[in-house]
Amino acid sequence: MTEMFVGAGTLITLHFELRLESGEIVDSTFSGKPGEFEYGDGALPAGFEELLRGMRAGERKSFSVLPEKGFGMPNPNNVQEFPLDSFPDKESLEVGMVMSFADAAKAELPGVIKQIESGMVTVDFNHPLAGHTLDFDVEVLAVKEAQSGEQEGSHEN
Repeated sequence: MTEMFVGAGTLITLHFELRLESGEIVDSTFSGKPGEFEYGDGALPAGFEELLRGMRAGERKSFSVLPEKGFGMPNPNNVQEFPLDSFPDKESLEVGMVMSFADAAKAELPGVIKQIESGMVTVDFNHPLAGHTLDFDVEVLAVKEAQSGEQEGSHEN
C-alpha cells in the first residue's frame, strides 16, 4: 500500500489547535474528537490547507499563520450601524454578543455587537479572527483517498 500525503483528492483526519499570539486557545480538538475534511472543500481557509500539503499520517507540526493567509484583514465596510429600535429584543443586547443576521440573499450571517450608544447598535460582520496572526498546531492522524458523493452512493445491493 502506498503512503498517502495531504493534497488534492485526499480525506484528512486530524487534531488541531488554534491560538492567538497571546497564547489564548481559540479552538482545539486535541482533547476531543478529531476533525475530518476533504482537501479543497473550503472547510479550512486555503492558507491553512496549503500548510498541511505534503504531510502524512503521524506527523505533527506547528505554524504561525499571518492574517493574509488565515482569516484576512478586517474590512471597515463590514462594520454597520443599525437603529436600536430595529432589534426585537433590544433589552437583551450586550456588547460582545454574537447575533445571526440575514444577508440580501437570506443567508445566515453572524455579527458581533461592538457598541450600543445613542440609540444605535454597531455590528461587526468581519470574521472574529480577522487581523490576527494565529499559531496553528496540527497532528495528521489519517490520510486517505477521498470518495466523491457519487461513488459512495453508487454501490447498491
